[in-house]
Formats: sequence, C-alpha cells, structure tokens
Amino acid sequence: MAKDRMTGSEMIVKALLDQGTDVVFGYPGGAVLPIYDAIFQQNHLRHILVRQEGGAVHAAEGYARSTGNVGVVLVTSGPGATNCVTGLTDALMDSIPLVCLTGQVPTHLIGNDAFQEADTVGITRPCTKHNYLVKSVEDLPRVLHEAFHVARSGRPGPIVVDLPKDVVNAEGTYQPPARVKHKSYNPQVKGDMARIEEAVDLLAKAKRPIIYAGGGVVNAGPAASQLLTNLADISGFPVTLTLMGLGALPASHEQFLGMLGMHGSLEANMAMHDCDVMLCVGARFDDRVTGRTDAFSPDSKKIHIDIDASSINKNIPVDVPIIGDCGYVLEDLIKVWKARQVRPDAKALDAWWKAIDGWRKKDSFKYKPSKQLIKPQYALERLNAQLQGRDDVYITTEVGQHQMWAAQFIDFEKPNHWMTSGDLGTMGYGLPAAMGVQVAHPDALVIDVAGEASVLMNIQEMSTLAQYRLPVKVFILNNRWMGMVRQWQEFFFGGRYSESYMDSLPDFVKLAESFGALGLRASKPGDVDDVIKEMIETDQPVIVDVEVDPDENVYPMIPAGAAHNQITMSPDDEVELDDATKDEGMVLV
Repeated sequence: MAKDRMTGSEMIVKALLDQGTDVVFGYPGGAVLPIYDAIFQQNHLRHILVRQEGGAVHAAEGYARSTGNVGVVLVTSGPGATNCVTGLTDALMDSIPLVCLTGQVPTHLIGNDAFQEADTVGITRPCTKHNYLVKSVEDLPRVLHEAFHVARSGRPGPIVVDLPKDVVNAEGTYQPPARVKHKSYNPQVKGDMARIEEAVDLLAKAKRPIIYAGGGVVNAGPAASQLLTNLADISGFPVTLTLMGLGALPASHEQFLGMLGMHGSLEANMAMHDCDVMLCVGARFDDRVTGRTDAFSPDSKKIHIDIDASSINKNIPVDVPIIGDCGYVLEDLIKVWKARQVRPDAKALDAWWKAIDGWRKKDSFKYKPSKQLIKPQYALERLNAQLQGRDDVYITTEVGQHQMWAAQFIDFEKPNHWMTSGDLGTMGYGLPAAMGVQVAHPDALVIDVAGEASVLMNIQEMSTLAQYRLPVKVFILNNRWMGMVRQWQEFFFGGRYSESYMDSLPDFVKLAESFGALGLRASKPGDVDDVIKEMIETDQPVIVDVEVDPDENVYPMIPAGAAHNQITMSPDDEVELDDATKDEGMVLV
C-alpha cells in the first residue's frame, strides 16, 4: 500500500473518507482549527455546523441509528469535549456507533492547566466504549481506523479520539492498516451451535412461548430484522419489542403484541409474565422492562441471545445463554429449526393465543376522547394515519410522556426509522437527532415528536436547520408541564407539583418564524388533521404547537419495582388480578 506524507489534520480527513464517512457534525475552536482548515481545502467531506457540541453528538446518533453507519463528531478541547459527555453516555447506553474527535492542547502542555485543557480521556472513560489519546502523528492512521472498527463491531458504541494540537500539525506518513483489528478486542459473532440446538429444544416443547426482541436486532442490520420476522412466521409465536427495538418486526404483523415494559401493552406484559419459554434476542432485561426482578416471568425458561457477554446473566439469570450477533444466531437457529422440522404444540399454542387475544381485547392504549381538548393520543393517532403508505418517514422523539405515546400510537414497519433516547432518557435528544437523520436522508420526511419542555433544551439547533435548509418537522405535544415529572408527582408524591409547571413558555409559532421556519398551532381537535397535512406538505422546517390536555397521563403503567401483572390500565379500569397477585403488593422506588 502506498505511503503518503501529510499533516495529521490531512490524515484525519483522509482516514474519515477511507472509512466511508460523508458528513461530520461539529463546532470549531482553537485546538481543532488545523483540522477545520484541512476540511476547508477539500470537497468530499461535508461538515454540519451545530450550535452546541451536545447537539453534534445527538445529530451523529440520529445519523448513525438511521443508516447503520458510524456517526462522526468533531469538537475542540476543554468545553467542546465536556459538552459531549451527555451524548456520549447516551450513545453508550443505547449502543450507537460514534467516533468523536476532540481537540487537545499540545502534548507538552498536557497536565499544566493550559487554556481550554481538560482530561478528556479521564472524563470520557466511563461513558465511551473505548478512548484514545494520540501522542504521535505516526500512530494517527492506525488509531483512527481502529476507532471505527471498535465503534461498529461487537456491541456498537462511542469512541473518543483525543488529538493534541501539535500532533494534528505534525507531518507524518499516512499508511492505513491492511487489516484493522484490535489485539484485545475480538467480539464473538457466531453462536455456539450446542447452545442453539438446546434453545431449539426448549422452544419446540414450549406451551406458552414468547419472543422478546430489542435494539440489538436493529443494530445487527436489516437482515437480522427479516430473520426475526421469518422466525415469527415459521414458529407462530407471539413477539414483543422493547422501546429501542420498535421496527425490528413490522407493527402490522399479526403476531406483534406491541411494546412491553412500564408503558407497554397489556398483552405484551401479561404474556411475558405468564410465558413458559422466553427467547430474548438483542435485549438486556432493562429495569423498565423487567420491573420487579424476583417476580419477572417466574415460571419460564429463558434463552438469551446477545453479542455482549457482560449483558448475559447481568440482571436476570437465564437457562440458555448464546453469545453472538443476533443476525448470525437467528440464521443458525432457523436452520436447526427447519432441519429438525419442528412442529410446536398446536393445541397449546392455540390456547395461548386465546389468552393473549383476551388481553388484547381490553385495548390497553384506549383513552377518553374529548370534543373540547386535544388528547395527545388523538394527535398521534391522526399523525400516524397521515403517515400510512409512506416509506420515507423517520421519527425521533424527545423524552417524556410524548415519547411513550409515540411508541404506543405510531406504527413502525421497518427498522432504523425510530430514533429515541432509551436508557439514558436524554431530554433535548430529539431535535438534533432529527437533524442528523435529515442530513442522512435529505428527501425523507423527518419528524421530531416533542414535548414543550424537552425541545427547549436544544432549541438552538433550529438555527442549524435554517442554515442547511433541513426541512425537519417538530411536532410538539404542549401540555405546559414536564409531563412525566408531573405524572409521577401526581401518583407518588401526593400531587405536590414541585417545579414541574412551565409557566413562561415562548410562543412556538413566533419562535419558528424567528428561525425562518413555519409555525403552526392546533388548539382544538378539529384543527389537528389540517395542521398535520400542512406540516407534511411544507418543504421547510416546521414547528407545530399542539395544545393538548394538560392532565392526561400515560397508561398502561407498571410502577417501578412492580411485577408485569401489577399493571394499571387507567384510573378507573385496572386489570383484574387474582388474590395471590394482589397480596404481592407493589414495591415503589
């Protein structure tokens, strides 16, 4: 391979292009000006100038989640790097592949409290999959290519590469490695066949099976989602998805039970509680899914497929652990299933589906309509209706009640079309994430379902939308509260609404106009359809202020620390539980 002499800054641009990067999200500063100068002197790598570094990381997350590619961030030293910490933690917890390039003071000044110096490697060590401090320009090509390899392989995650200014200014030899690998990082992608055969044995004998899939299926690529659908088809088993897994199985699939967990469907949660064999694919038994761990699926045998060995037996003990990439393992599992010509117990499966259909009939997402007030659920139902038949729709969310309603009422037929902050629950995520999605898919319809409190955390990115003419739509369910905070204060703190009312909100229509966007408002149910139609048909950024019922709560709800069968449907419609279940009581935390 030919060797080229160039500066460290030029190496960075070259390495990014060699890795297939087409866009970088960032914000300049003194320590990275040499890199920005190298970007200026070429025409292949696009740069999106955000308005705050945290927005750059969320934008890169949206880009990565919607494409399956590694998102790239470029920020300066000191506050530039520290402003990325929340986004990096978000990406780590939701397994999003990122490479974040941070400027650093010259190597001889490190440790001297120089201007805009921060211990970026130390600060980001707990919130990244791996990080590097590059001390020699000759190490730069290897580190950059290795960073992409680590970010995207195994369980994806964020990587930080800290770049001292003297290193990016120095001249060296650019020679990318012929084969990128890390001496101590070789994730297992193929599952153990003995374990896979053991899993098929359990599934074949199941009377009340369930497939529980998560974001790992989405991360494994579209083929993995298709394999999940194939497994559902050949087995006839019910399937439920986590918040991060929505789209891994088409929402229209007759065996889809909806999302499970704290605000999931009754049928998904009750089936999880009562199943006798559970196949967990690319999920990690998060506390918002399991609830009370000692009462989680108490009578089931559990099979867990995950590429991250540390996730297996971490929260819930399992009977058949399978370490490997979801796509490879599902492929092998289906091969074994077909080779053995497995025929599940049709009589038992029919009885299981009758029980599930009984739970389905309770319509756990129902709400009381109003002729005077816009119910948030109604607004999202109407949005979902107008999105039907469109293949080019991507939804992001902020965090709060609106996020849960979006998960409940918007149908996702494909993976990678739903971007939300799952494990960290980062308010302010949705707008910059939508920005990154729109950059990746310029002709698509990208909608940020937002709350009025959450969207204000990164509202400055409306300026970025204006600069790059990115026609992102912000669909605000405005209830004038930090809605989920208010809901918990109502349920668990005696209605003492401490600091949760937003009484000094901007006029969102005028705010939109000040950024050169279109502002729309819906104040009554009759406004909703027309406003949504205009939003969709407008080829520019839009903020829609939907004034919704301020007192509406998210149901169903399993209180933190409760079991799946301790689910509340609504204030006046609780699930009928047997006496044994009632005696267990609720453990609130």
